[in-house]
Amino acid sequence: MLPKEVLKKIRRIEITTSKLATDMLSGDYESVFKGRGIEFDEVREYQPGDEIRSIDWNVTARMGHPYIKKYVEERQLTVMILLDASGSSFFGSSKRLKSDLAAEISAVLAFAAIQNKDRVGLLIFTDRIEKFIPPRKGRPHVLRVIREALCFKPKGKGTDIEMALRFLNGVTTRRAVTFIISDFFAKDFKKSLSIANKRHDIIAVTITDPREISLPDVGLLELTDAETGGNYIIDTSNESIRNKYLSKSRETIESRRRLFNSVNVDHIDIFTNRPYVEEFIKFFQVRKKRI
Repeated sequence: MLPKEVLKKIRRIEITTSKLATDMLSGDYESVFKGRGIEFDEVREYQPGDEIRSIDWNVTARMGHPYIKKYVEERQLTVMILLDASGSSFFGSSKRLKSDLAAEISAVLAFAAIQNKDRVGLLIFTDRIEKFIPPRKGRPHVLRVIREALCFKPKGKGTDIEMALRFLNGVTTRRAVTFIISDFFAKDFKKSLSIANKRHDIIAVTITDPREISLPDVGLLELTDAETGGNYIIDTSNESIRNKYLSKSRETIESRRRLFNSVNVDHIDIFTNRPYVEEFIKFFQVRKKRI
């Protein structure tokens, strides 16, 4: 049984994100991700005017007269949310932690999916696979996805995106629109990202806190690496140190963008101190024009 405060939080997230998905995202979502090809529907008797290339010769031979294969457009999507729950996600210098923002974004995407009658699944990962919820449809299923995204307590601290992508390819039998929600503080995942993007439609959603870009002038500051446990003391009153930190952060962000572009992965940059809805709307509009 979940505590009352957790149930209230889930309900608040449901109300907020369901409205966002309805009012702002679902229309663009549908236009961007519709039309996934065709799939086999049934075999029926040949009728004058049917294309000869549609004839199912095996069934025709068994029945003694022509039958054709009928196909329909495949409308149902499989949406996978890969949620990074590593130690660095439990950081926040503004109103909320990166992990809370990531959970809320997961909820918006999940509601947008079910409102489009798509299936949605969740994979929570750190340096190991923490939780996998197979794709399904329906409100009860989405509420489970939200609950896990909000309340799951991971065992791992590190980040292994390559492992998460390998797991995704192993458990999905069909193409999936896949949102990876992470700060992407990981190494050596370019090859696995490229391979996964050939099979799936990968969208990288990066979560960044402003203090991961620049430091305030507050004197001596003790920092702890949430993933390795290492402790560091930085003299933030030193302008040269602050400038080096800013330069390194910008270099990391630019390197990440170049990586995504090099393997043709769309990406959305989200910051904990800025509204995220506008960034998603912008992404959907740009992608719709490209399509």
